[in-house]
Amino acid sequence: MAFRPCIGIEVHAELDTESKMFCRCRAEFGAEPNSRCCPVCLGLPGSLPVPNKKAVEYVIRTGLALSCQVAERCRFARKNYFYPDLPKNFQISQYEEPLTYGGHIDLEVNGQPKHIRIRRAHLEEDTGKNIHLPDGRSLVDYNRCGIPLMEIVTEPDFTSGVECREYLTELRSILRYLGVSTANMEEGVMRAEPTVNLIDESSGEATPKVEIKNLNSIRSVHDAVEYEIQRQRRCLQTGEQMYQETRLWNEEQHITATMRRKESADDYMYFPEPDLVPLAPEPEWVASIQASMPELPAAVRCRLIEEHGLPEYDAEVITADREIASYYEQTVGAGAAPKAASNWLMSEIMGYLNEQDMPISDLQVSPKDLAKLLALIGKDAISGKIAKDVFAEMAQSGEPADQIVAERGLEQISDEDRLAELIEEAIANNPGAVEDFKSGKAKAIGALVGYIMGQTRGQANPQLVNQLLREKLGQM
Repeated sequence: MAFRPCIGIEVHAELDTESKMFCRCRAEFGAEPNSRCCPVCLGLPGSLPVPNKKAVEYVIRTGLALSCQVAERCRFARKNYFYPDLPKNFQISQYEEPLTYGGHIDLEVNGQPKHIRIRRAHLEEDTGKNIHLPDGRSLVDYNRCGIPLMEIVTEPDFTSGVECREYLTELRSILRYLGVSTANMEEGVMRAEPTVNLIDESSGEATPKVEIKNLNSIRSVHDAVEYEIQRQRRCLQTGEQMYQETRLWNEEQHITATMRRKESADDYMYFPEPDLVPLAPEPEWVASIQASMPELPAAVRCRLIEEHGLPEYDAEVITADREIASYYEQTVGAGAAPKAASNWLMSEIMGYLNEQDMPISDLQVSPKDLAKLLALIGKDAISGKIAKDVFAEMAQSGEPADQIVAERGLEQISDEDRLAELIEEAIANNPGAVEDFKSGKAKAIGALVGYIMGQTRGQANPQLVNQLLREKLGQM
């Protein structure tokens, strides 16, 4: 069919400030329910909001990173709706006058460039959280109410779930590099709401827009968008009626389901917030924010590829997290070979961090210590297998690699006379493997190598063992 997907995404990211958007209540995840509330964030009569300057700075910082224009003047608006998680029955947001607007983000999807336009990145306050119990009761936690929330809205430039996934992955990295948000979707700090419909570009005919609400993982966004595209195609084929609506993603059944018919802006009765004066960011302040911007992930990726010759895949994995990228560069700066450092970071170190559920900042192995460990491998002082054991001990004790190797006697055996003795012993004790090798079964040499590695507790130089074994067997 001629209809193509037309997808836009709204991302809500809680800003990593110490206090809430319009009051001094602490903004933190996991506190005792309803212990971080005050008359302002609960909207009690007589309370007046005061904007959080740091939150304004963070949105400007994000807007600049997304090539947005910073408004010379903007203002807040009241978005009116009635729901238990919104105690004052309106949300302070921005409507006609956003803080930043008109930006873009450039991606690479399956080797092809993709240009995504950013309509706006503006400020608002978060709502509380409804908790629905199995017995039918509902509770409300207002701790989240009033936390600074940044909304980033794209134009409908996506055509697939894969493009949405790449965008969210890059955006999450940008927010973390900027230090404006942890962007942890599993904690609800970053939430994505794609809007999906299909358009026939030749006739202009379009299916009704469907918004998929409050997705809390990048995989869910990908899967929900792909499902919704196929659902709407099926409706076109079967003639089933479609509606402009909000749908929810069912993670277990892998389907979207109707939540409610879609509201329009008129339903929210927006009007200017009377308790807040307009914002007018001073040009000097905006310039100082611009001057303090860090190097962003796309630029770091390009630099690692150019300066260190890393494959594109390695650079993408390493730069997904700012702290990991910094750790890598410090390791290389301490003398490690770039590719060896990349391999270890992506395998042993990230595997250990995932297993321990810890950030790299808590790792007891410093970049300098990792570089020394890689140097021991590079000069054949220890084998790769032994190095993994040494790393595990370094991570537990914080001791340097050379100390652990010396104390435990883990130096690699590369003395040919000593290895020759072990080879004679292996041949004598494994006659079956020797005969198999002679009869053309090349893999049989593995049993002989394994015997020698076992006898030396993995300390024999495996490459040299293989070489000497083949020479000896060839002579027989």
